[in-house]
Amino acid sequence: MTDDATESAAPDESQDQAQAERGTTPRRLPVTDVSLVVLIGTSGAGKSTFARRHFLPTQVVSSDFCRGLVADDENDQSASAEAFDVLHYIVGKRLAAGRLTVVDATNVQPEARRQLVAIAREHDVLPIAIVLDVPPGVCAERNRSRPDRQLPAHVVPRQHRELRRSLRGLEREGFRKVHVLRGEAEVAAAGIELEKRYNDLRHLTGPFDIVGDVHGCRSELETLLTRLGYTLTRDAEGRPVDAAHPAGRTAVFVGDLVDRGPDTPGVLRLVMGMVAAGHALCVPGNHENKLGRAMDGKKVTVAYGLQESLDQLAGESEEFRAEARAFMRGLVSHYLLDGGALVVCHAGLPEKYHGRNSGRVRSHALYGETTGETDEYGLPVRYPWAEEYRGRALVVYGHTPVPTASFVNNTVCLDTGCVFGGSLTALRYPERELVSVGAEREWYAPVRPLITDAPGAREGRPLDLADVAGRRIVETGLHGRVAVREENAAAALEVMSRFALDPRLLAYLPPTMAPSATSRRDGYLEHPEEAFLGYRADGVRHLVCEEKHMGSRAVVLVARDESALERRFGVAGPGAIWTRTGRAFLADGELAGAVLDRVRAAAERAGLFEELATDWLLLDAELMPWSLKAVELLRRQYAAVGAAAGAALPEVLSALERAAGRGLDLAHLTARQRRRAADARAFTEAYRRYCWPTEGLSGIRLAPFQLLAAEGVNLAVRPHDEHLDLIDRLVAADTAAATAATNATAATNVTADATATADATGGPGSPERRKEPVLHRTRRILVDTEDEASMAAATAWWEELTAAGGEGMVVKPLVSPARTVRGEGRPGGLVQPGVKVRGREYLRIVYGPDYTEHLDRLRLRALGHKRSLALREYALGLEALDRLAAGEPLWRVHEPVFAVLALESEPVDPRL
Repeated sequence: MTDDATESAAPDESQDQAQAERGTTPRRLPVTDVSLVVLIGTSGAGKSTFARRHFLPTQVVSSDFCRGLVADDENDQSASAEAFDVLHYIVGKRLAAGRLTVVDATNVQPEARRQLVAIAREHDVLPIAIVLDVPPGVCAERNRSRPDRQLPAHVVPRQHRELRRSLRGLEREGFRKVHVLRGEAEVAAAGIELEKRYNDLRHLTGPFDIVGDVHGCRSELETLLTRLGYTLTRDAEGRPVDAAHPAGRTAVFVGDLVDRGPDTPGVLRLVMGMVAAGHALCVPGNHENKLGRAMDGKKVTVAYGLQESLDQLAGESEEFRAEARAFMRGLVSHYLLDGGALVVCHAGLPEKYHGRNSGRVRSHALYGETTGETDEYGLPVRYPWAEEYRGRALVVYGHTPVPTASFVNNTVCLDTGCVFGGSLTALRYPERELVSVGAEREWYAPVRPLITDAPGAREGRPLDLADVAGRRIVETGLHGRVAVREENAAAALEVMSRFALDPRLLAYLPPTMAPSATSRRDGYLEHPEEAFLGYRADGVRHLVCEEKHMGSRAVVLVARDESALERRFGVAGPGAIWTRTGRAFLADGELAGAVLDRVRAAAERAGLFEELATDWLLLDAELMPWSLKAVELLRRQYAAVGAAAGAALPEVLSALERAAGRGLDLAHLTARQRRRAADARAFTEAYRRYCWPTEGLSGIRLAPFQLLAAEGVNLAVRPHDEHLDLIDRLVAADTAAATAATNATAATNVTADATATADATGGPGSPERRKEPVLHRTRRILVDTEDEASMAAATAWWEELTAAGGEGMVVKPLVSPARTVRGEGRPGGLVQPGVKVRGREYLRIVYGPDYTEHLDRLRLRALGHKRSLALREYALGLEALDRLAAGEPLWRVHEPVFAVLALESEPVDPRL
């Protein structure tokens, strides 16, 4: 068709004007909520005004504005090429982020539109055209009225001709929706109506029962639905036509309802009925896609069970076949559910495709992605996308038969090969519980055995450097976004990769702890009063004060049996004990195993495994003595100071006394040196309290003070008195077992000489050395911050502890996590999960032997950074435990754990 013919086919300006004079019915233009809207119109058609009226300023990307960015002049046409480079870049970034984007430019030339359509396709969103077909005379007049835009006379007519040539070809160019507004009146009367994407069902939060590939196995489907609690409805012929759950749960089918099995029509009848009644959702599988095309008369290759479906459907009524065709044609490629936390599709879907609309997305959802290779059975090799998946949404899919369903990086394949004699599997969401029923028989012989292309269990997947490298932002449910700087991540990576345990086991790293506010009491740097009053000011009434043990922080993961950790964490063994930096606490694996065996045995006797319905426990503890871990530090730093002082100061005092005997007035200097000698002795006595010899288990003490996690539950958020009561049972069980073993050994008929030798030497064979308790109780006292007597009693208890050589105590809100109380009882910021109040003598180890002489200077210590660090690390630790309890993949659990280690490299006064 010629240009003239094209123009003559369009309404002329007099028709537009007449329509405007008669008035126009307002039009609502449907626009998909995530799409690329391309405004098309001549200069002066009112595109910018239209965009301002109907879209947010941030949603509109204007070519004029981009010219201004690159040339400081929005009308500088010589800068157009650079301006459109900027425009395309901004559009791409917005579409990648899933934002509705509107392009305000003339866009009357096909080349300009072609680039925009390509960007939309690249980001898998719908391109939508809104054409403002305003008479050229009106446009020219508007341009003349603008002093900043004086266009040559030929520009507007030329643009209008290009616009008219384009009108009939916009859909062929790739625009999925085309809205044409003719004349000023239609433009003025038009409105925008945002439409949700068909796949956006985020408002549906479940609970859901997601069913894997059925493939015509109607009887097994009935059995599975019944086991899930659904009540079947049957028609007059006894055929199931609906199923509803009394608790309002919704079934979701991942596709491949048809082919291969004995009753494709029966499966379709049941699922179609459930979907029509609002009791189910369904996405298409590749088999529905192919069957629907075959039923529509299109040419397809009849294979992989298609003929069975066609034969079975031939016995149904034409009405049923028409309903089945319409049902399969109307299925949406995938669904976003539960606020975007759940994605259901047939063949799996990478995160970049979630909620997107394009042929590429639909193809991936239906068929998946292959490597281009074929296996020994002649079948395509599936690309293992799940290995690389790092999305936050759980992706539930089918398509590739596997022997058993398992989670891989927050994905799960539910096709367990029912039609091949395997089972039909459903996932209960959000419970993450898998429910299966066995196939009644092998209905269709598989081409290859049921083996999975996907990797093993979720905990067995290796981590990726991209999971931890660079600057990171970790979202926590307790403290919002926690930032990790690149240099801190690098430091953590060095420690984690060279010294830490297998990251599959490192489900938690304990946070640092801030001291209480600095005391102003004479002779004290730290005192309980500041801790109590600080919590009272935050609105926390009930506290627990726990004895601070003289050891090193240790996290203990103990398994009930050798296979428990293999099942849950992908690493076999009795468990592990690690430090605050993730290193194995005891280099001697046999000794670590012995400690773990004592913990396991005590938990078994105390009934904790049964009570918590778990095969493993994660505990926070203190491992003593301090010298067990820090013996080299003690020798180089603390013992050296004590030895030097012990050698030098007596000689100094002797020289001063001799000088005084000669009549010199050295009383002040002598008194000062005597104080230094006394401080040095006190320093030596202080660190020696934390050191004692060990041999094997003898001398080792483990003091658990919190149960962190068990299977499927974050225990760390329970009140501390509950933790301590459970741990008291654990300690009592170990003590009772040790006592019983000692008594049994003493009663054994051994020779007197052997007994005397063992008792005299105290060697490894000695009953007293072998059978002494390992677990140690954590003493505590409860405090009411509104009761002065309660606080006074706790202060006296602390004084008694520290006078006897104890390190001090940790003060915690009884119920954690706790928040400050704002006006009208509203919760505020996060409260410190615990503060340490250390004794006067212990602080000599931290600040030096004579620190009490410098209290005025030490009271200027800054606590802000340490407190901030403690809060961030605490939130990250709980986030890791939440993710562990929810069964999230290794990389998600490891993310906050790694962040704790990274934050530990932030510069902060190590004495705090």
